[in-house]
Amino acid sequence: MSNKEASKPELKLDPKKTALVVIDLQKGIAATGRPAAPNSIETLVGNASKLAEAFTEKGAFVVLVRVSFVDGRDALRPVTDSTAAAMQPPQGWDEPIPEMARFEQAHVVLKRQWGAFFGTDLDLQLRRRGIDTIVLCGLSTSIGVDTTAREAFQLGYNQVFAVNAMTAMAKEEHDYVVGTMFPRMGRVRTAEEVVAALS
Repeated sequence: MSNKEASKPELKLDPKKTALVVIDLQKGIAATGRPAAPNSIETLVGNASKLAEAFTEKGAFVVLVRVSFVDGRDALRPVTDSTAAAMQPPQGWDEPIPEMARFEQAHVVLKRQWGAFFGTDLDLQLRRRGIDTIVLCGLSTSIGVDTTAREAFQLGYNQVFAVNAMTAMAKEEHDYVVGTMFPRMGRVRTAEEVVAALS
């Protein structure tokens, strides 16, 4: 065990005050075969499923966040340097993947942008339940998860980042956010450590 690992405080999570927030595990985003690093989509989905199962068994609040649009006019369209072309999403692209859809009691948050808080009822639903801590996972580490984490940080939530239940399009993106930004906003742990911490 390294000194860095030894210095991490013990993680204890109260299921009554902790929510699992799963970002964008939907058919059009978490598609098998898409570029993913350092964790494969299969690894990400498997670990996110284990987290959702553990939270559900403990009676904790599970939130499935997905992105969708009414007619496209509600999508972000700033002028950027990105050369990515806008595409017509396929039918059903915004439906949850089967591994997440089975959690029928989960609260679903519909977002129109990268972050899960802005313009949604997520903060309201968490505060009404007395939740002060969120466990974040999903796609992509450097976009949806990171943006949601920054919003949550500014709203005063304690955060735990389940790093093997998230991934990015490139390892460098994931590693930068996990190594540089997440430790400034919360605690970086594995899905296994999070499950063990639910008391």
